[in-house]
Amino acid sequence: MVEITEKAAAEIKSLLESENKTDHALRVFVAGMSCCGVQYGMSLDNEFGEDDVTFDSQGIKIVLNKNDVDGLSEATIDYIDSPNGSGFIIENSKTSAGCGPCGGCH
Repeated sequence: MVEITEKAAAEIKSLLESENKTDHALRVFVAGMSCCGVQYGMSLDNEFGEDDVTFDSQGIKIVLNKNDVDGLSEATIDYIDSPNGSGFIIENSKTSAGCGPCGGCH
């Protein structure tokens, strides 16, 4: 299943508290494909359906649609903070980026 680093978990907990959404989970999903490979998305969600799978990582409740479980089975969510910006990234060793003409993948 999806793993969350300690740094990402701390940022997500802070976000949940600042937005007064401590009852929400982190929904992770496959958003589509591009020339650079699989694109992922994340959102805060408190509505779950029959097709959802929930579990915890680093104290964060994570929700996946059952159709995305296989594609995200080796994914890791991290938080980066660099001079170029900060934000969450999802890395998945199960998928490989097959860069095409966009050239901006790495």
